[in-house]
Amino acid sequence: MSDHPFHVVGGTFPAVQRPTEVFSPLRHQPMAPAVTTMGSRRRKLWEIPHKFHCPVIGVCFDVEQLRALMAKVMHFPRETTDFVLHTTAVGACETRSQLADLLHKHMEKRFQLIVRKFSTAKNSEALHALWRSESQSGVDIPGALWAVWTHPACDVQIEQQIYGDIHMIQHQVGSGTRADLGTLKSLRGDNDRLRQQLDEVRVECESIRRERSRETQVLGERVAELRADLAGKEAWGANLTAQLDSLREILPDLKDRQVLARRANDAEARATALTAQAADFEDEIERLGELLRHAEESIKSLIASDTPCADGSPTSVEVTPESLSGKCILCVGGRSGAVDGYRKEVEQRGGSFLHHDGGLEESLHRIDSALGAADLVICQAGCISHNAYWRVKEQCKRTGKQCLFVKNSGVSSFGRAISTACTISEVKECR
Repeated sequence: MSDHPFHVVGGTFPAVQRPTEVFSPLRHQPMAPAVTTMGSRRRKLWEIPHKFHCPVIGVCFDVEQLRALMAKVMHFPRETTDFVLHTTAVGACETRSQLADLLHKHMEKRFQLIVRKFSTAKNSEALHALWRSESQSGVDIPGALWAVWTHPACDVQIEQQIYGDIHMIQHQVGSGTRADLGTLKSLRGDNDRLRQQLDEVRVECESIRRERSRETQVLGERVAELRADLAGKEAWGANLTAQLDSLREILPDLKDRQVLARRANDAEARATALTAQAADFEDEIERLGELLRHAEESIKSLIASDTPCADGSPTSVEVTPESLSGKCILCVGGRSGAVDGYRKEVEQRGGSFLHHDGGLEESLHRIDSALGAADLVICQAGCISHNAYWRVKEQCKRTGKQCLFVKNSGVSSFGRAISTACTISEVKECR
């Protein structure tokens, strides 16, 4: 067997004679009592037992990081394997060297937070409890390994326990790597299958793209045809516009004629409306004439009657402005602007005037009290609601009060209605 266990690029590390250490399972060794360290100085990398350098270098540095650090202090061929670099670094850490010092400073800077956390442990038991907590969580095993092996309270028993834990963790990592390789193989199969499906989808998409391209080409041709058709129609419209302009130049008074034609149409429409209104007025005049003739005939028949009045004098009817003295006249409905005229007609004859708008704005409940106070009711039938019309008619029929229904809401019609009502009332009194 060679005396140089570590191969070094450009040379070898001499073998160091160390006493043979006999390892026995930890479960057969009694737990040593907690050793409280009196000092606070942490161990350097080269002060750790040499057999721990291999797990420290392997766990705390990845291959690329170790290669970059070693390139700062030594020269080695580019094709140097990772194993040779690892063994070279392990051999350099047995004593203080430039590479060992560089690796020590790098780990101190990198793991300063967890080193500060482990510095709170004052004895080996607290240190071992912190290690178990960090190793079980698996968050920062490299930092915990460096912090516990360089701690002043780390004794031989804790070193051996941690060495065993790291050894088993590396085995578990290897088993996990094998499982990951199996998973990777399965994933590669899935990847090949998905890649095949992707190729099929790509072929299908390419077919769809070609079909859409053909459709786009057809639509482009159709758009070109429509644009040509539109250009022809625009040219035809421009031609018609030019013809229209020429016709307007030929007939300069065309606009005036159009205005006159519109005015003629408006005048004809107004004439038609006035004709219809005149026909309505003629019908109204004819109806009023019939009412007047009927009233005159009634008056003549009453005058011709030879029935004497209560005082023995012959019957005579004379309507004077004072014939309403002491009577209350209720006007239901009518135009709001003519109410003052209605009032004037009644007051000139010596009567009192009441008015109700027929339910347009006033409440219908007020009409009952007004009907109770009135001696004569004149209802403007065309200017009240249907409910007010039937209410007035039924109330007057029930109480026997005189009620005249007038269609025209003018003041003169209202005055004639009062005169007619007074005449009829005086004749009835004479009888």
